[in-house]
Amino acid sequence: MDTHRKDLYPDVTASGGLVSAMKEALKLRGSEVWPAPSSADAIVIETARGLVSVVPATEERRFRVRVHIPGFTWDVPGFTWEIGSTDRLESLVRMVAAWREGVAFDELAARFTFLELDEFARALKRGEPTSSQWADLLSTEFHRKQWGLLRRLHEDEALRHMFPTISHGAVRLRVDLLDGASRQVLVHEQGERYEVRVGVPGAAWVEVPTGELIAHLRAALNEQ
Repeated sequence: MDTHRKDLYPDVTASGGLVSAMKEALKLRGSEVWPAPSSADAIVIETARGLVSVVPATEERRFRVRVHIPGFTWDVPGFTWEIGSTDRLESLVRMVAAWREGVAFDELAARFTFLELDEFARALKRGEPTSSQWADLLSTEFHRKQWGLLRRLHEDEALRHMFPTISHGAVRLRVDLLDGASRQVLVHEQGERYEVRVGVPGAAWVEVPTGELIAHLRAALNEQ
């Protein structure tokens, strides 16, 4: 922060930075202290509902809050929403803790009036991030080798609502785009056959005949 003019964040400065200030506030509440990759003036908090970033404004005392859902590939930047700002550190800390705990969006908006969740909630309801991700992957030249498999998966009414990513040449379909640990399958095309892995990393690959791929994926996602 600029030390040549009035300090807008004396409480943050006294604590040694935003990370320390938020951790101290959490301890006073008896809440969990999260690991926070950060700089001295901003933090990024990993949650099951995206990456929450907090950036202090420089022109006035204001903690700006954003939510980012990574695109998970180098050429797809992901999706970011501004969801509000507050000048109160305690309110900020309580909101972030509630967000991490999975409090429903309606309740969050009621409890923390500085939040502006309408656009974020509408985008999720419309499936906007998921449809945009499919469009990006299906049009990015870098993923041309996966286009055939992507198109086949996208043609299925159920599978096109899964959030797609590409990992080491394999297509990953995840039920919940906000939760990296949600139900998911990984599909790798091997010429005239497919290899499928269900769930967590380390699970065995299963060879699936071409004609059975869609049914196998549907069944695997329903069983998890």
